[in-house]
Amino acid sequence: MPKRDHYDDPGAPAANSIVVAVSAFVQDERGRVLMIRRTDNDEYAIPGGAQEIGETVADAAVRETFEETGIEIEVVGLVGVYSDPGHVIAYDDGEVRQEFSLCFRARPVGGSLRESSESSEVHWVRSTGLPALNIGRANRLRIEHGLRGDAAPHLG
Repeated sequence: MPKRDHYDDPGAPAANSIVVAVSAFVQDERGRVLMIRRTDNDEYAIPGGAQEIGETVADAAVRETFEETGIEIEVVGLVGVYSDPGHVIAYDDGEVRQEFSLCFRARPVGGSLRESSESSEVHWVRSTGLPALNIGRANRLRIEHGLRGDAAPHLG
């Protein structure tokens, strides 16, 4: 389902839903970041998606990461909580979500890289290679906070 992010856009449509979403900032032993190229908007992102009924938010991050990348992870911390009402995501079906996302810090524990229906590319990317990628504002913010490695999570 194609989507369009609106960040501090006065012409953005009004939100009509909130869905709990998760993402995973995963770094390997060499400090590279696990990145996907999304099939819905062709942007690079860290893996993530919506929480499903019957799972915890940490379980959702583990599931989404495996589904999109083939990498099994262990959640080890929280990068931040992202709930800016100035960020809405408009879908082709008329849904407009106000952002509510938890970004977890995680480490890989198994699996191997593979694409999925949601990811046309999956890569381990050095931090020096991130600026060259087409990464949306919301994902770039999570990556910046993840790379800083702050003990206290971002709350915003």
